[in-house]
Amino acid sequence: MAKEKEVGISARSTLWYLVFVGFAVNYMIRINTNITIVAMIKQSETEFVGEVKVDYACYVPIGNGSEALTTQTEGSSLLRSRESRVISPEQLLLTLFNLDPQKEGFDWNDYQQGLILGAFYWLHWITQIPGGILARRYGTKLVFGASNVIGCWMCFLMPIAAYWDYRVLVVLRVLQGLICGLAWPAMHHMAGQWIPPNERSKFVTAYLGSSVGVALNFPLFGFIISWTSWEYVYHFCGIFGTMWYVAWLYFVYDSPAEHPRIHANERKYIESSLGITAQSTARREQQQQEQGTPWRKIILSRAMWMTIIAQWGGIWGLFTLMTQAPTYFNNVHGWNIEMTGLLSGIPHLCRMLFAYVFSIVGDHLLKHELMSRTGVRKMGGTLCCVVNGIFVFILASSGCNSLMATIFLTLATTVHGAVSTGPLANLVDMSPRYAGILLGFSGMITVVPGFVSPIIVGMLGNHTVEQWRIIFLITSGTLIICGLLYMAFADSTLQPWNSCEDLSSVHDDELKGLKIPPLNATFPEKQEADDQKEDDSVALRLSSV
Repeated sequence: MAKEKEVGISARSTLWYLVFVGFAVNYMIRINTNITIVAMIKQSETEFVGEVKVDYACYVPIGNGSEALTTQTEGSSLLRSRESRVISPEQLLLTLFNLDPQKEGFDWNDYQQGLILGAFYWLHWITQIPGGILARRYGTKLVFGASNVIGCWMCFLMPIAAYWDYRVLVVLRVLQGLICGLAWPAMHHMAGQWIPPNERSKFVTAYLGSSVGVALNFPLFGFIISWTSWEYVYHFCGIFGTMWYVAWLYFVYDSPAEHPRIHANERKYIESSLGITAQSTARREQQQQEQGTPWRKIILSRAMWMTIIAQWGGIWGLFTLMTQAPTYFNNVHGWNIEMTGLLSGIPHLCRMLFAYVFSIVGDHLLKHELMSRTGVRKMGGTLCCVVNGIFVFILASSGCNSLMATIFLTLATTVHGAVSTGPLANLVDMSPRYAGILLGFSGMITVVPGFVSPIIVGMLGNHTVEQWRIIFLITSGTLIICGLLYMAFADSTLQPWNSCEDLSSVHDDELKGLKIPPLNATFPEKQEADDQKEDDSVALRLSSV
């Protein structure tokens, strides 16, 4: 028992949890303004009759006057109220200096609101490739941690920037997007250093902490606003992000060799699975100094472009549903903000759970050699793109049936969770060495739907059932076409350019690592019998990542 307590939770499990929360923090930063802006601006009452919203596409009055009120939930949205229960430090400061505290809300027009909401993505793509490069040079611990915590610290400045001028708020959002763009590609580099090949699908589900961030933070932020004021949402983001960063600094290291508290058996398992030895590590460090990144081979790689195409389709669908769902249900079905926030968050929680379950299935298929690695990745890509597109197509046909719309929007978002076992894991499979750079290159291109999708929605309009039908049909077509291309041409085998000049040695080591069963690698038969109980306990812990 003493030995079991000494082993404790595995370093990979700790890493998974902190990466999971780290991505939740990353998405917390990017979505907080989406909900606070509703409470920040001056509210128009022209779309209400008393307490009932009547300006939406599927509104059918049952009677006149008070009779119509019986068709709706009583009470206006809590986010439409400007009455703060707890005065914010910013409002106290403005009052102290005899400045306008904007108690009625900011007089921002639709164009200015659009600038604020979209500013995060303006320069977000620029740091996608540098994120992977910086992670290889300085380590993911520094790059990922600093990217998140600096973004959180900037949240402290958001309220005072809003009171100063909306353009100052726009500049802060642009800088946030620029800095936070480093996080995603940096983490793929750490996955290549820490996670054995047959566990990568499960580890990549930590990336879907972003989904939990969306699912939990929308209702949480609404609660904070209703009981305090919108400024405290930004204060919460700054404080929570700082707490996460302290844990990140203490528990996370860039490689098993650098971790001072990792158990010897776990380190041996990781390094043997990845084909890492002292000589190969020294050789790779020397090569990293002598060799540059094989950009030409990466850019001309068909496997790389198939992954980018699948990511493009999946992100187009995800961003369209995540960004536009509240507007859709508000403008078409007349939901209030509380219901919109809650039911817009639930699909993302389902997405995370589906991703975890499906990753277990994928890893099981790989460990028992029931399906090839490429086959598993294609199966994930089929679900997150083709099946997703079919659900969005049905959503486009739902008309004014709010139950049908809710079900298929939830299903479409849920199946996108298979991306962790499909295109996302494919990037690490193709090249563990350049995984961070691959994700950066992919992210630089696939962030484009974040710009294009809102523009198309704005051009088509977002008020009628027919307009939304066209929006969802475009989304469905994009998903299905990208998914079919990925199904036909995807390849997750280790690419020759992963090892460049040292292909004969490193490539063989990596391939050998792919074939080592986890339990045998961790606990060879040569170990003494009196350590067997400890080994079995460690095996259970290692397999629980």
